[in-house]
Amino acid sequence: MKKKHYNVFVIGSGVAGQTAAKICVKNGLSVAIADKQSFGGTCAIRGCDPKKVILQFVDILKKTEQLKGLGITKIPEISWKDIQRFKNQFTKPVPKSTEENLTELGIDLYHQSPKFISKNEISVEGKIISADNFVIASGLTPRSLNFKGAQLLKTSDEFFKLKKIPKSATFIGAGYIGMEFCFLLATLGCKVTMIDNGNNALSQFDSFLTDKLVENMKENGVEFYFNSEIESIEKLRKNVQINFKQESKKKVIKSNIVFNTSGRIPATKLLDLEKATIKSDETGIIVNNFLQNETNRNVYACGDISSKSLPLTPLSGLQGHIVGNNIVKQESKEFTNPLVPSVVFTYPNLASVGLSEEQAKSRLKNIKVYKGDATHFYNAKKGNEKVYAYKIIINERTDVIVGAHLLSSEANECINIFMIAIEKEMTVSEFKKLIFTYPSYSSDLKNMMKDS
Repeated sequence: MKKKHYNVFVIGSGVAGQTAAKICVKNGLSVAIADKQSFGGTCAIRGCDPKKVILQFVDILKKTEQLKGLGITKIPEISWKDIQRFKNQFTKPVPKSTEENLTELGIDLYHQSPKFISKNEISVEGKIISADNFVIASGLTPRSLNFKGAQLLKTSDEFFKLKKIPKSATFIGAGYIGMEFCFLLATLGCKVTMIDNGNNALSQFDSFLTDKLVENMKENGVEFYFNSEIESIEKLRKNVQINFKQESKKKVIKSNIVFNTSGRIPATKLLDLEKATIKSDETGIIVNNFLQNETNRNVYACGDISSKSLPLTPLSGLQGHIVGNNIVKQESKEFTNPLVPSVVFTYPNLASVGLSEEQAKSRLKNIKVYKGDATHFYNAKKGNEKVYAYKIIINERTDVIVGAHLLSSEANECINIFMIAIEKEMTVSEFKKLIFTYPSYSSDLKNMMKDS
């Protein structure tokens, strides 16, 4: 085997890996990147970016449905083929442009997943490569499910390649991806079923709001089965049959297609980490505050694969920046978890930032909770919206806002205002002094913190 040496070898070409690689090469280090998939990462090619392109059309459908008979006489027709063509304008150029950009910077590219063969060596594309430092930024991969017929399951990657909307679809797993795609297909006329082993959807979000979201989706034709375990899946002539138990009762569903949306896990399986004494667990590569592996100090991890990360693109870029700088100058940048909002892009959006009610109760002596239904607010009434709710958490002793949870058509934007308020430790009285445009959804936020 041929041998080669780099100062830095990066595994993964998403935002985290690219950011670290560019910092290193611009500081005179020799750098290479390997990726077994198309260069550019999950978010840009088969994740948040294409998802949002598609979802905007579905949002328009929901808005026009709400206003039908109030000024809208006909619901628009959606062309899935045209939507896919439009989406491809964003995703198709990414691999080529990413490779060209990295090559121009002098970064060598490898199109295979490497395997560690020692603490400072890997095998990739028939070559033995050594490096002073390795950056693991390989992200997450769909969780494997173990039951008979599991090979028939489709993943979110395959969802983006659908040539037409199926007549029926089943999702296994009511997390972010499952709920968003479930909502999308149901709105486009597909008969949708959601199966989950928990007692509700989106377990990391506030149940007061998730209950309302699930109920709304039920009214739009989605069938939910919670507290359920899949026993097997079998291929029929035209459909797929799902055999499962719900609280010991046997159930059977038939669908055109079944998606595994049970979550994603760190993509470490192909790397042979143990040969390089790289410590990892279910959270990813174990790293310290400098994003350096605890058992192999030549290895850094950033982005979704890092034990100190969340699956969010802005955090991946931040961690890539920290890793790149720490390789250039050891221990020059320390990672501290920033306040990060989360959004589920259903309609309405479900958004959250800061502490949940349970977290606040465990950390603070006394809290105040503002929660309620906001469908009587002007913005909800003008849009004929049937779902609009909130829960705001306050430290009662200091009057400081510590958590915000929103369910509305504009929650994805409004949650950023609460992020700033919490980051700046604003009190309720200080927040209420802010002047927002009116009548905007932002102006509603002050009304959510009124004593009854």
